Amino acid sequence: MKNSQPIVVIGAGISGLATAWFLQRANHNVLLLEKNKYPGGTMQSISQEGYVIDLGPNSALETTPLFDTILTELGIKSQQVYANRNSSKRYILRNGKLHPLPMTPQAVLATRLWSFRGKLRLLGELFAGRADHEESIAEFVNRRLGQEFLDYAIDPFVAGVYAGNPEQLSVRVAFPKLYALEEKYGGLIKGTIKGARERKRRAEKAKATAQMFSFIQGMNTFPAAIAEALGKRVKYNSSVIAVSPSRRRRRNKTWNVVYESRNAKESVEASAVIIAAPAYATSSIIREIDPACADALSRIYYPPVAMVFTGFPLRQIRQQLDGFGYLVPSKESRSILGTIWSSAIFPNRAPEGYAAFTTFVGGSRQPEMVELADDQLLDHVISDLRSIMNIQGDPSFTLIQRWEKAIPQYNLGYGEILKQLDLFEQNHKGLFFCSNYRGGIAVGDCLISAEKTAQKVEEHLTRQ
Repeated sequence: MKNSQPIVVIGAGISGLATAWFLQRANHNVLLLEKNKYPGGTMQSISQEGYVIDLGPNSALETTPLFDTILTELGIKSQQVYANRNSSKRYILRNGKLHPLPMTPQAVLATRLWSFRGKLRLLGELFAGRADHEESIAEFVNRRLGQEFLDYAIDPFVAGVYAGNPEQLSVRVAFPKLYALEEKYGGLIKGTIKGARERKRRAEKAKATAQMFSFIQGMNTFPAAIAEALGKRVKYNSSVIAVSPSRRRRRNKTWNVVYESRNAKESVEASAVIIAAPAYATSSIIREIDPACADALSRIYYPPVAMVFTGFPLRQIRQQLDGFGYLVPSKESRSILGTIWSSAIFPNRAPEGYAAFTTFVGGSRQPEMVELADDQLLDHVISDLRSIMNIQGDPSFTLIQRWEKAIPQYNLGYGEILKQLDLFEQNHKGLFFCSNYRGGIAVGDCLISAEKTAQKVEEHLTRQ
């Protein structure tokens, strides 16, 4: 082992697990502390009555070659399954009817999702100038592509990805690649063409073209495999209370990590610490050493989201299940954000003769919906499923999972929070942040952040 004192990673979500994996792969002594008795954070999967159910993330996009590297070394490539080809087809609800989201110029001309005037407005993108202030994604899209595209493309997309509000999310931070197209190339159309060439050189794929995948038994296969590879380096039921400078060594600064394990306080001296917990938990951990950064982290909003899983006999469903599912714009005034046609995307998600649907409720749009009783929540969801997809009768299987704090919102002013995080790492050498509130919320983004964090840790230890 390169370091006698362990590198402590706090939090066994995918960010923490991946960071620990990169470090142990480089022959470092690693200790990963997780407050729960299982790894993966929200990336949990269960099997019940013939259904495979993802309680959190339902898939990942193969946007980085790191996936292939890690899955191969973990020995789980054979368990990886790619999405059905039809899953690239996505629907948007308008006036109570599902319309395929057009993916080609020809489809844009033919679609009834947008009016002729709305389509004509898209051409104005070529002549739009640059912004003179920080914009929300709503302002950015309205300025460049028009209100109709915002209402019936971006608004539902934001709800589907972030469970967020397009009027609040910062385009600069939440959608940096989209923002960069304007900043670097002067426009979205020009930037898309030129940016594709640069991604090819970096061996990266755009999220719009990257292949979607999961695993035979659901997304939890991934974090569970990393945790198994780390073995005894992972310590469960260990809730970190605080991190402070160690007084034992003066020459090379180390950190004292205090945690509670099975109702007993313990501590460990660490050569470096990576905090991979959610922002609200991280705020509590660092408050004693940096109140300003703790306050910044506490301002990050995580809206509540409810996942409602339903199983129906195929004979009850009149809608053709030929895509990923559908998203619901806020203008449609529905109770749900959208529904994923789980069994149409991946195999083994429902028993023979049945279909599985994953519906999301709440988010920044309607956080109060998550507080409804189970029967009320189900009534709203089933009512919308019947209306939108022409389903007859009741589901034969239901399951509800509530996430009180689901996805960090990169809202306007978020850049100031990121500056606080950078300043913290400069002022407190050997402490690092690695979580989905920094660098992107997608699984691929988390892997890229984890690799970068592991490299920063190695550079720090080399300087020490």
